[in-house]
Parts: sequence; C-alpha cells; structure tokens
Amino acid sequence: MEFVVKSAKASIQKTATLILPLAEGCILGSVAQSVDSASGGALSGALKRGDIQGKPGQTLLLHSLPNLKAERVLLVGIGKAEELDTRQWRKVVNAAQVAIKHLGGVDATFAMQDVQVKNRDSYARTRLLVEILADGQYVFDRFKSKKADPRALQKIIVLCEKAEQPGVERAVREASAIATGMAFTRDLGNLPPNICHPNFLADQAKQLGKAYKGLKVEVLDEKKLRDLGAGAFLAVSQGSDQPGCIIVMQYNGGKKGDKPYALVGKGITFDTGGISLKPGQGMDEMKYDMGGAASVFGTLKAVLELQLPINLVCLLACAENMPSGGATRPGDIVTTMSGQTVEILNTDAEGRLVLCDTLTYAERFEPRTVIDVATLTGACIVALGSNTSGLLGNDDELVQQLLTAGEKAADRAWQLPLFDEYQEQLDSPFADIANIGGPKAGTITAACFLSRFAKKYAWAHLDIAGTAWTSGGKEKGATGRPVPLLTQYLLDRAN
Repeated sequence: MEFVVKSAKASIQKTATLILPLAEGCILGSVAQSVDSASGGALSGALKRGDIQGKPGQTLLLHSLPNLKAERVLLVGIGKAEELDTRQWRKVVNAAQVAIKHLGGVDATFAMQDVQVKNRDSYARTRLLVEILADGQYVFDRFKSKKADPRALQKIIVLCEKAEQPGVERAVREASAIATGMAFTRDLGNLPPNICHPNFLADQAKQLGKAYKGLKVEVLDEKKLRDLGAGAFLAVSQGSDQPGCIIVMQYNGGKKGDKPYALVGKGITFDTGGISLKPGQGMDEMKYDMGGAASVFGTLKAVLELQLPINLVCLLACAENMPSGGATRPGDIVTTMSGQTVEILNTDAEGRLVLCDTLTYAERFEPRTVIDVATLTGACIVALGSNTSGLLGNDDELVQQLLTAGEKAADRAWQLPLFDEYQEQLDSPFADIANIGGPKAGTITAACFLSRFAKKYAWAHLDIAGTAWTSGGKEKGATGRPVPLLTQYLLDRAN
C-alpha cells in the first residue's frame, strides 16, 4: 500500500473514492462544506434523506456527484465532534476501511484534515490513521491453496493543510515503517511451529543482517550457551529435538561509543508446558509464545526502515519447550549464567528461565536501558484482559517513558507493582530462588524473578500475554503488538 500526502483541495481531487467526515446531527465540517458547494448541494441533499446521522462508524457511499472529479464520495460518521477521542477515531478509520476495501478503483483520498481528535495533533492523528489502514490490509494466506483475491486499492492519498504538510509527511513515513514492522511480527507469529522454530528465527535474523547495512548478527548456539553457563536456558531447550539459541542483533545507527538501548524477546516457538504438560484444548495457540521475540524483530525492522540515529541491541531467547526423556523435571535445580541457582517447580514457567540468562548476557553491552518483552503469564490476561500490556520495572523514569510511549502510539501498557514483599513468594528451601511463586500475583512474581537478573541496569518488563495475539475463531492471529509502543519509545529517544 502506497501513501501519498497532498495539500490539494478536496473538491478538485481526482480519485476513485473521496472520504469525508460527518459529525453527529448531519453536520458537515469546513472541508465537506466546500465539497458540498462545489457539487451544488449534492451532499446536503443526500443528508436530507436521513440515510446517515453521523454516529461514529456510520457510512454512506454516494456515486457520481456533479462537478466533482471524485468518482464516489464516502461519508463517515465521527459522532459528536467535541467528543472524538483515540478510541472513536480508530472506530471511524476502521469503518472507512471496511467500506472501501472491496470497491473498485486503485486509490482513495482521506479528506479529514479538519477533524480534531482529543490529545492528538495533525501528526499523531495522521500516524494512527495510516497505521490502522496499513495494518487493515494485512492478509496471511501463505498456506492457503486458494489465495486471497488481489486488492484493487493500491494507494491512499492523505489531504492536509499546507502548513501541516511536513509533520503529516513525517507521520506517514513513521507509520509506514511501524506497519511494516507489525506485519513482520504478525507473519512470524502466524507461522506454524513446524516451520517457525529457533533455527528458522536465526535465519530470519541473518537475512535482516544481509538486507540492512549497520546490522550485525550473531547466533549463540547451545554449545556457546553451555560454555557461558546458561543453565536455566538449557533446562528449557534440552527437552526438544530443535536446538535453542540466543540471537544477538546489533544496530549501530548512533554515535560510536554511545551506549545502546536493549530489547530482549522471549522466543518460545512452541510451548507444551514440558513435563508440566498443558491441557490439549487451545494448545495450538502456544505457537504464539514467541510473540515477544517477534515483536522485537518487528521493532528492529521499523528502526531499520527509519534508520534511527540510535544504537540498539536485540537479544532473542529462542527455544522449544517439549516433554521428552531428556526434558527438565519439576524439582530439578539449575545454575544460571549469573551464578544464582533456581529450583524448577513448574516446567511450564519456562519463559523466565530463558529470559533470565539472556538478561544476564545483556550486561556485556552496558546498555542504557533494557526492556524485555514476553508472553509470560496467563495471570496478566486475568488482570488486564486483551487490551493492555502489563508493565513492571526497577526504574521509574523508564517505566514512565514506556507508559507515555504507549499513550502516544495508542498501544497502551499499565504499571503493576514490584514491591519487595512479593519476592518472598519465590523463596526455595533448596536453591536461591524458585521459578514460580504460587497462585497469587502471578504476573508480579514472574517479574520479581526476572528482576533478580536485571540489577545492573535500568530495566522494564512488558507482559504481552493478552495483547500479542487474538484467540479463537476466524479472527485468531498475531496482532503485531507492542511494536507501536516499542518503536515510539525509540523514536522518543532518537528525538
């Protein structure tokens, strides 16, 4: 999908479909009024028939209006103009997209420059519009014998005021990069686990390294991990015939010597639970347990597309958690890369085991900040549902920066407490720490576990168990989150 920014008048724009906003009560904004005047009152006449009231998401398609170069005009309800917020704006854009998706014509023009969205200027409003439109074009039919019909729509034109054009063009550029990253993340998540295993992800990293200058890729195989003393990581991967690995990707877009930001992704390409076997129902969705690694891949892709002037290290902890004669047993004790010992009480709490050694490995890069991203706990879904990612950390400034980035990107997180009292739930009579803390506060105790391996830097943990994919039915699939949040965080640091 191509996005083009213009400052032309809507009334003279040649396009297959011209999209105009309509406020509740059939109120036309200034741009729509100019189109109405040019068409000799055709819009006003259509509104008198009462086919649309302007409520959020309502649409009305009009054909061949006089004196216009647009073949069609699509009116989209925005509700009460003074109440239009981010959530309603998303609903409005999605409604427009559904309406134009199967129309003829290779282009469509959004003339919504006079729409005001609460707490969003023209840049932020446009960026969200483009991200929604680009993400809405996503199709995953790689394994369908009959592919989706090719889309007629090839180009979206975004109209804006002349003075706002530089900011709007920046919004389109950044939104397109984020959408590219989200699509990459969704593709990786939606792949079946017999194809998307740790070595496959390593190959994806190597391909990125060949495609983009300034990206260095290294893969730490199980032999190297054994030499490094990554006993917790290997306790997870040893049950599978697919060898695990830590993928290291270094992007140097900033000044030489500048400390990098670090992203750490959980990449469990399939999670059976190991010996602590999961129930069979819905287990197919455990291919999404690599959503953290996939979102780090997607964020890196967006950074590479934008060539942000920062240094970034991405560490992906990739393994498959399987039951076998060689699998770790509940009750086993392992020694981590940091030297701390862990009693494994539940092999289904494996994500923290691969992450803890990866967090220790991150120390060698002397990072400014470290953010780990993981589909870590079902408890996070219970607490926050599928709308909001869980956020915990040891640095208040970093946590606040991520919360702010989430608000900007409309990809929100919510902070949970990391009080010392929760650490006591991880006490073990036989080792330094247990890998689970009992049934209470599961998301928090999982973060408490990770915090013991992140004491040497500013660290935050994003639990995306509820946001990385959509469950069940025809809508099942990876979402691409939290690529917008993470990219926004890095954009803020670059700026």
